Amino acid sequence: MTQHDDGPRPLPSRRALLRAGLAGGAVALGGPALAQLGKTNPANLPPNVADWSKMLGDGVAVRTYGKPAKFESHIGRRDVSWLTASPQSSVSFTPLHEIDGPITPNGLCFERHHAGIAELNPTDYRLMLHGLVDKPLMFTLDDIKRMPRVNRAYFCECAANSGMEWRGAQLNGCQYTHGMVHCVMYTGVPLKVLLQEAGVKPNARWLLLEGGDASAMTRSLPLQKALDDALVAYRMNGEMLYPENGYPVRMVIPGWEANMWVKWLRRIEVGDQPWHTREETSKYTDLLENGRARRFTYVMDAKSVITSPSPQAPVNHKSGFTVLSGVAWSGRGKIARVDVSLDGGRNWRTARLDGPVWDKAIARFYYEFDWNGGELLLQSRAVDETGYVQPTKDELRKVRGVNSIYHNNGIQTWLLHRNGEVENVEVS
Repeated sequence: MTQHDDGPRPLPSRRALLRAGLAGGAVALGGPALAQLGKTNPANLPPNVADWSKMLGDGVAVRTYGKPAKFESHIGRRDVSWLTASPQSSVSFTPLHEIDGPITPNGLCFERHHAGIAELNPTDYRLMLHGLVDKPLMFTLDDIKRMPRVNRAYFCECAANSGMEWRGAQLNGCQYTHGMVHCVMYTGVPLKVLLQEAGVKPNARWLLLEGGDASAMTRSLPLQKALDDALVAYRMNGEMLYPENGYPVRMVIPGWEANMWVKWLRRIEVGDQPWHTREETSKYTDLLENGRARRFTYVMDAKSVITSPSPQAPVNHKSGFTVLSGVAWSGRGKIARVDVSLDGGRNWRTARLDGPVWDKAIARFYYEFDWNGGELLLQSRAVDETGYVQPTKDELRKVRGVNSIYHNNGIQTWLLHRNGEVENVEVS
């Protein structure tokens, strides 16, 4: 088992990880796996004819389902074994440092389960819709596929993303500090279409969403949000949902915390008040310094992180032209601008947004500069179309304290060392 299979360890072993991992090759932290590629073979370099140019390769349809090149086998979701008591109720993290563009490949989308992955036979699948409706309904998967569909790209972020960082820099890698987020193109039916089919009674105000996994995951959804942009989705990036992402049908609640996005959706009940389950009223609250708690904090505020350079993606040159890359997202709408700082927030420069900038989706940003080889404190700051500006961690702590593990959208700082290694730090 390699070092990154168990995930990172919290401080104080963080610097030891840097020394053991980055100094000996970035494989240990899941970064560019140059060590896995072996030594360069001079016989394959120009002007010589390389080995792969001297023989026929596999023909068509030999690889019936495409996979990444074997040299990219180090890229994958990682868990943190000490984070939870059971892997069936745990999380794996998206390798943000290994991805470019705004879309997450299906096989790299982070996982969060409460009773492990439910394996459903699509022919046995049924979705019940009942409660305060004129006509209770039962849908098969084919019924849902025959309804009017839309394609929408949205980010999905766990409320606990960056939760270990509330009390200070802990995990050395953006896969672990920010990797409970992904962004895919969903195909599905607007939830309002199903509700219109059933006929919602005038006194309806809330929905109960229930999953088909062994935990019977349930969440209360305000009717207003259901009628706005919620989707009953069955495809991601053109493919049917993967089992770990809710196959065959899941809820998509754009811009809201991922615990609302019920997977393996089996039942929707329409009511006049929320169903406050024990988990909703206790676990998913934000405990403040004064003992009070923020409840039902659905919306995910604007957030960003530099994915390269970062601890798992060190700089492999000593100076010169350098491309800084990262991702930004907001549950309140589109990303309007991303600023970056090379000196810990003293000075800000506008980054370049590239690729599509969708509503409530991840946006990719770049900033190119000439690195002089000195130490840099790298930060990014997202601004969404409402004017909301991503705060610093200190600004958040002054308002919310450090008792919660949820909704930490504070500015992340990476220290770029002269040798190209990168470390998770904080600045005042």
